[in-house]
Amino acid sequence: MQKIQFDEEDDLIDIRYDNVFKAVFTKDNPSSRGAISRLISALINREVSVSAISTNEPPVDNLRDRQIRFDICCKTENGELINVEMSLNPKPFEPVRLEFHVGKLFTSQDIRGVGRSYDSLKEAYQIAILAKERFFPDGLFLHTFKYYDPDRLTSLNGRSRIITLELSKLNKVVEKPVSKMSVQELWAVYFGYLTDKGKRSKINEILRQEEGIAMASEVLINISKDEVERFRMLSELKYELDTQSNLAYAKSEGREEGLKIGLEEVARKALAEGASMEFIQKITGLDIEAIKKLA
Repeated sequence: MQKIQFDEEDDLIDIRYDNVFKAVFTKDNPSSRGAISRLISALINREVSVSAISTNEPPVDNLRDRQIRFDICCKTENGELINVEMSLNPKPFEPVRLEFHVGKLFTSQDIRGVGRSYDSLKEAYQIAILAKERFFPDGLFLHTFKYYDPDRLTSLNGRSRIITLELSKLNKVVEKPVSKMSVQELWAVYFGYLTDKGKRSKINEILRQEEGIAMASEVLINISKDEVERFRMLSELKYELDTQSNLAYAKSEGREEGLKIGLEEVARKALAEGASMEFIQKITGLDIEAIKKLA
């Protein structure tokens, strides 16, 4: 792999955006696959190698369709199931949503058949990188949740886990020398401060320290240089931000009709740009039939 280093003037796409995160970690190349394996290994504190990314959602090589994927669905070479997602603006119900999805992931395993039992179930992990909100009152940026008896502090020793990174809690971590950072801290600071040009030298130190982050950066650089792909990403981000702004405005004004009109306008613009019905449904919340009438 070539040596990766960012210059101060480099204008990098923010990896905290959902579609950029997915593009970096779902490319069909060794750097992307190595990066996702190293990221997961760091967060579950055990070395794993991703052998497959689930194809039960839109293909990862289709940028526009990739936008409607809610997570990166992985399977390791040992059969563990792992969902990884970046959430730029997580909602207040995020913790219970994570519980719901790790439950679905764990129970998606089929253990029917001769010689199989509950003991055949593999570990399932729901990993969420939460960019802008704080959910837990302590100052720790990394949490691993599992089933246990809170009164007697006894673990169930189950096989499902929820792992969260809160990037809003890195103020002290980012000031540490890179050589003193844990691998989890290296990844967290990378995600949180990649586009902060004031931290560019520290990010470059991190690239030299952690090979997986350098791999992710190699993919990101190629995405940033690909003008067609970059334009599509920024276009999709614009639709999301337009929708977010319309929602906030309508809520502040208490105008349901204004909200509906605003969402329909976003949908029309997205249709004109050739966005898929599924993507438009995701960003506006309008049903498919209503979107078809706007075409």
